[in-house]
Amino acid sequence: MGLKRILILGAGAQGQCIANAILLAAKAGQPVTAMGYLDDNPELCHKQVLGLPVFGPLKALADMSYDSVILGIGNNRLRGQLYEKLTSQGIKFITIVNPTALIGQEVSIGPGTFIGGYVIVDIGTTIGANVIIHGGSVIGHHNIIGDHVHIAPGVHTAGQVSIGAAAMIGIGTNIIPQRSVGSWAVIGGGSLVNRNVPNNVTVAGVPAKPLDRPGIKISKQERNLPSP
Repeated sequence: MGLKRILILGAGAQGQCIANAILLAAKAGQPVTAMGYLDDNPELCHKQVLGLPVFGPLKALADMSYDSVILGIGNNRLRGQLYEKLTSQGIKFITIVNPTALIGQEVSIGPGTFIGGYVIVDIGTTIGANVIIHGGSVIGHHNIIGDHVHIAPGVHTAGQVSIGAAAMIGIGTNIIPQRSVGSWAVIGGGSLVNRNVPNNVTVAGVPAKPLDRPGIKISKQERNLPSP
């Protein structure tokens, strides 16, 4: 196989994390090269970021020559929308794994997913498409992680945890075995998830409990998460 030319869509912090992983992979002898970025921020266009060029806005993708792309966008909703749009147009996404990460046997990782430095993914885990797993996180055995999920640094999930599509897991969160986090749920940083979290619910704390949202008060009954 020849050298894979990778275009990063987004030159902000997330895109730079991905660029760093590609540069490390190339240094380790993997047949990949980071061409540069596309980004809609006019202050970044035609500048250098981590030594790589920002060629122009995202709409320039149609005029670019490349082998595959990956989204360097942290926002789950925007990243998911762009992934679905570009996939429907036949754009090919690549999975990027920082070479310092440890990936167990029988692990499945979907296209467009980024796995950061010193992440551990244990055996039998399934990770969907367009997922972000940041540095130092430990994903336990036989987890199921849905598409477009964002896992911040230092998260620990125990065995047989399920995380629904587009959930956001905050920095330093711990999830005990056999618990589920629903789609579009948000887990605040430093939380301990010891009960199942429904779809579209924001929780935080030790143990994690639902939070009030602007203009919406959570009742005492709603604050009690369902038992596993």
